[in-house]
Parts: sequence; C-alpha cells; structure tokens
Amino acid sequence: MGKTIASNKNAFRNYQIDDKYECGISLLGNEVKSIKSNRININGSYVAFIKSELHLINAHISPIQNNDLFEPTRSRVLLLNKKEILKIRQQIETKGYTAVPINVYLKNSLIKIEIGIGKGKKTYDKRQTIIERDRKRQAARELKRRNT
Repeated sequence: MGKTIASNKNAFRNYQIDDKYECGISLLGNEVKSIKSNRININGSYVAFIKSELHLINAHISPIQNNDLFEPTRSRVLLLNKKEILKIRQQIETKGYTAVPINVYLKNSLIKIEIGIGKGKKTYDKRQTIIERDRKRQAARELKRRNT
C-alpha cells in the first residue's frame, strides 16, 4: 500500500471486517487532482451494487476551485475483476453483511480504494471492543513499568 490519502476510522468501530479488497475507482480529471491534494472524505460512505457494478456512494470529494463543475457526492464506479465482483455480491447478499470503504491511497500514482466486507457491530460488541483495547493498554503499561 502506498501513500494513504484518507481512512475511514468508523469502519472498524462500527463493523466487524472479515474480507478486504483493493479496487480502482473511475474518476474525472479534476476529481483526481482534488483527491491527490487530500480533499476526500469517506466517513459515512458505503459500497452498493447498481445494476451489475459496484459503486462508491456518498463519498465527498471537495473541488479545488469553486468553479469546478462536478457533484461532490456523486456515485462513482469501482473497478474490480468479474470474479471479485461476483464474490463480493455473494458475500453482501448474506444477511447482515455490507461493504464499506476503509482506505483511499496512491499506488504507483494510481488512486486505489480498500473496501471491507463485514457485519455491523451491536452496541454490546462495541463496548466489548473498548474493554479489550483498555485491557491491552493497561498490560502494555505494566510491562513498560516493570522493564524500566
């Protein structure tokens, strides 16, 4: 993975991610320039099937100049192999699973998106994750204190 441009931290908080896929994205020229200057927000966005294509929905790309004539939250086509698309469709169609973007990054000067397939966490799952994270931090503090 290359230079990270944007990440969706809420994805790991709200979903139990099982599989990850790297995919390209179909963009306009001025959208590419905006993304390369870190003007993309993928929090609250999701991936859905429209016809037989995967689309990134509700990702906000801010224009660099006010006179750029593109819609900031338009649906953008994700580029994957047909086998991967069929596999993702099969996973999403099982009850409770969804696809969310995790990272947007540059790889060999191409913009790539990492999407994750996962199940939504319940409130008690989120609390359990917080408790486990606090336990790990406490254990790390104890080890550091004992070693010094």
